[in-house]
Amino acid sequence: MAKHKRSINGRYRSRTWQLINTCLLGLYTLLAGLTAFILYKNHILAVNGLNWIIFAVWILIFLIALICLISNKLNKLVTVVLMLSSLLVGGILFFAKSTVDATKRMNESAFYSEVEMSVIAHKDSVLNSISDVTAVEAPVALDKTNIAQLKDHLLESEQKELSLAETESYQTAYETIQADHSKAMVINSAYMPLLEQLDQSVKDNIKTLYTYTIRKKSKNQLKQHQSDVMNVYISGIDTYGPITTVSRSDVNMIMTINKKTKKILLTTTPRDSYVKIPDGGANQFDKLTHAGIYGVETSEKTLENLYGINIDYYARINFTSFMNLIDLLGGIEVINDQAFSSNGYDFPVGKVSLDSRKALVFARERYQLEGGDNDRGKNQQKVITAIVNKLSSFKTISNFSSIVNGLSDSIQTNMPTETMMRFANDQIASGGRFSVTSQEVTGTGSTGELTSYAMPNANLYMYSLDESSVEKAKAEIQKIMGESHD
Repeated sequence: MAKHKRSINGRYRSRTWQLINTCLLGLYTLLAGLTAFILYKNHILAVNGLNWIIFAVWILIFLIALICLISNKLNKLVTVVLMLSSLLVGGILFFAKSTVDATKRMNESAFYSEVEMSVIAHKDSVLNSISDVTAVEAPVALDKTNIAQLKDHLLESEQKELSLAETESYQTAYETIQADHSKAMVINSAYMPLLEQLDQSVKDNIKTLYTYTIRKKSKNQLKQHQSDVMNVYISGIDTYGPITTVSRSDVNMIMTINKKTKKILLTTTPRDSYVKIPDGGANQFDKLTHAGIYGVETSEKTLENLYGINIDYYARINFTSFMNLIDLLGGIEVINDQAFSSNGYDFPVGKVSLDSRKALVFARERYQLEGGDNDRGKNQQKVITAIVNKLSSFKTISNFSSIVNGLSDSIQTNMPTETMMRFANDQIASGGRFSVTSQEVTGTGSTGELTSYAMPNANLYMYSLDESSVEKAKAEIQKIMGESHD
């Protein structure tokens, strides 16, 4: 009787273990299948066949567990193996999914941009709301599309018909409402920093009567790039608000990458460079930084035309929040050429260690530098170079997921996840660091001698590029692009 009872209990325990293992095997299969799909689709860990080795191990675990389950053997061991394997695969799934989601956020923000259009008046104006306004000063020829969308929106949502008094620029419109407090004007938020160059108290002198945010679809498309050579445009903005906000580009750098020779060339074009700007710039000459007002694609085209190259991708970076990357990397070191102090920090000549706060000050300062904006560009190159070198280490690549997640709201790019992953995989496979060099085009600065298309009546500082310097930069870019691995 006792023997029969033990036999029944044994079968019961056996069925219980089988049920548990069946559920665990199903969970493991689901996790492994989903993880394998994400890894394969996005080329994650595709290094020297590492992903295929991982897949083979997962399949082997599945087959062994299935055989043991069918034969009703090693139930306890199978339970332990499936639990540990599920936890491991689940961890890899979390890493892969969070990485892909973060890079997709960077991509999604590249598909649209936002412009804030407002109706404003002098702070002492008798106009207190949009209902008091019948006509506005507006540079229709300069910003026709955005002004028309604001006008249409007011008619549709507020049943407010506005008449437009044509002005030459936002500057002349601002001067009009300063002189006549009974008038109002339209302002594009991207142009506000331009007005602040002329009058730092702009925001204190106006009141906002109405605001409408225009969201525009971008012409950007995610492009696959199989070549070992690519040009990436790095556009640095330094504004508050989301990365999708249209603004000037204060940092304009082309990163030429040759993966075969492990070389990177950083080419910086000063923000005040007097260049021909296409698209919204009407192929007129203006400051390079003003190209950003018409969208990152316009800045990209401007530099393509200047250097006679194709730019494969861009990365638009909010410099303020991007500097947080330095803390994620554990800090960086740069070699400082000239001693200066700024915002309570001292930067002596020689090797300087930087955290995110010090790096932002180091990259922003120009008034304490002998070469002004040119030297600031060189310091920005040093920071970018140090970041690239730190990013190319295996330790950093192993923390790729946390780094990407920490920066996903600070960067927008049209480089797809697969391309980013291939680049990381190549770096892991080669195990070598990139050799980073930099160059900057030079010229002559002047104030009030050249005309700005966006601000035609303003005496702005402009930088006329030296043609021989531009030609030399072109040759260096072509040299890096044309080199092959020995």
